[in-house]
Amino acid sequence: MPEFPPRREDSPTFPLPHVEHTQPFRISSHPEFRSLRRAQRRFGIRATILSVGGFLLYVLVSFFAPAVMNQPLFGRLTVGLTLGLGQFAVMGVTAWCYVRHMRTRVDPLAHGLRVRMREDESRRAGPAAPRSEAGRFFQQGARGSRAW
Repeated sequence: MPEFPPRREDSPTFPLPHVEHTQPFRISSHPEFRSLRRAQRRFGIRATILSVGGFLLYVLVSFFAPAVMNQPLFGRLTVGLTLGLGQFAVMGVTAWCYVRHMRTRVDPLAHGLRVRMREDESRRAGPAAPRSEAGRFFQQGARGSRAW
């Protein structure tokens, strides 16, 4: 690996060209972005409480009340086995509600915000603005926004 001599104090330095620094636009400061995050977070908290709470309740009941969990329902089918299989149903319903919520509430907000950001970006860049780096990876598909 080559070693470079230390810089001398009397060596000439060249000033950097003057570049106007504009304050970068932060999408997180946009009010629509905050409403988008709020809608996403509100549902996420409810879905997490439902899913984790249901599983935790199942574990606690099976630990503290094993007699209840061993009650037979039909033949060899017990209350505990039914509640355990019900966890799959809870997860499926939660996933279905998540997809429905994202399509009806979050995706329209994200699409509107994306359109406004592209308009602002093209307005700031001028008439012959090249497409942004992020715009290459996010494409609008028939079923909504798709990454990659």
